[in-house]
Amino acid sequence: MFPEPLMNPTAKQTILIVDPEHDFVEWASEHLAAPSIEVVGVTNGEEALKLNEEKPADVVVVELRMGPMSGMQLLQRLRGKDPNAMVILTTGFPTTSAIIESMKYGAYEFLRKETITFEIRAIIESALKAKEALNVSDLTNTPSRRANSEEAAQEHFIGNAPAMQEVFKMIGRVSRADAPVMITGESGVGKEVVAKAIHKFSLRATREFVAINCAAIPQNLLESELFGHEKGAFTGAFSRREGRFEQCSKGTLFLDEIGEMPLEVQSKLLRVLQEGQYSRVGGNDTLTTGARILAATNKDLEAEVAAGRFREDLFYRLNVVRIHIPPLRERQEDVPLLARFFLQRLSSATAGNPFRFSQEALESLTDYHWPGNVRELENTIQRAVVLATTSVLLPSNLPLGQMSPSPKATVKGGGTASEAIDLLFESATKQGEELLPWLEREFTQRAMERTNSNQVQAAKLLGITRATLRKRVERFNIVEKEVG
Repeated sequence: MFPEPLMNPTAKQTILIVDPEHDFVEWASEHLAAPSIEVVGVTNGEEALKLNEEKPADVVVVELRMGPMSGMQLLQRLRGKDPNAMVILTTGFPTTSAIIESMKYGAYEFLRKETITFEIRAIIESALKAKEALNVSDLTNTPSRRANSEEAAQEHFIGNAPAMQEVFKMIGRVSRADAPVMITGESGVGKEVVAKAIHKFSLRATREFVAINCAAIPQNLLESELFGHEKGAFTGAFSRREGRFEQCSKGTLFLDEIGEMPLEVQSKLLRVLQEGQYSRVGGNDTLTTGARILAATNKDLEAEVAAGRFREDLFYRLNVVRIHIPPLRERQEDVPLLARFFLQRLSSATAGNPFRFSQEALESLTDYHWPGNVRELENTIQRAVVLATTSVLLPSNLPLGQMSPSPKATVKGGGTASEAIDLLFESATKQGEELLPWLEREFTQRAMERTNSNQVQAAKLLGITRATLRKRVERFNIVEKEVG
């Protein structure tokens, strides 16, 4: 399973396990044992530092929650001593800030205790290969500087889904550098929240964070907004005005909906990215800026480039690192966490007893497909709290679907989706059917047929959980197609 040492075939590679639980140390020592691997276990950070001083380990696996020296402190000590130290942090149910900070301080990976059994060998194998490659190349790095993190960066930023855990790790990694970052995802997933988190966990945390919505500012004013203008540059320019690049010269500038930026402004932004220079509108002076640029879009920029609506050279300059935020329907296990967070925050802002969800209400929230993503979820709960007559929110209190626009989609054969629903309603009532059960059965049957009885794909198509799909299949006695 583990690679043989590359530099010296007879030398053993060392894994150091640091965990206050003796049982975990014993399990890891047995689980990771191999002819080419020496596993050493200790129960606190001080012992780990002493052992590592005597014989540096190739990989160190550290429990985050231990004392008197925490896993995060041990990570910083080890990386301060050796910037190439391969440190893997682990704990049960880590917080968002813990994952982000661990990546910022240079952790190789962060593993959750509940899944570590299935992941640890592959991750350590990868870390050993990376360590050996560093040794062979004799690479050196300077220790990364540190900035204090803020718990405020976690606002709206909750998730246990694996895809979101990867987002948190990426935030921690990119916060250490100043490279441009492209944040992608559907409307309402929280792209600005990610941008703020990158800023707050970076070395620029004490500097300005400025957000600009490129779609909300008229084309003739966007250039002035970004770069400023001189007195008399255009009608209404009665005095010189600093642009956003000047205001946050040492901070972070977040360009939301970058895909809506006019081509004329794109060329000037490209110069800033290439040279750090620009001029005010109507001015001749060359100004410099050290602002870090983060951009976000819900468009397919590759398609926009192909269509000639977005500059290819600017795209590559902005797309140095890409962070994609999955839509809420693809991480439904996070819906109850987010819902409770929003409800708790709204409850604290209102007088009287705190609100809570009934189990049925939580199930309704989880099963809904959330086309408006996190923004729609927050607005839905806010409306439910405003209109609630009791402290317990029921499914009837949740205006699912009412907070999103209802497009006039056309259907096959002509007509709108609304008209098609009217026909379905009439058909069901004429047959003496109850509409909702009839629709559930028909839609479930068609989803299973369209996906060849693949329950994962069928549930995704319907916008429900797999567990809900299974219940419907059993309730309506839907015959699954035999595959193969």
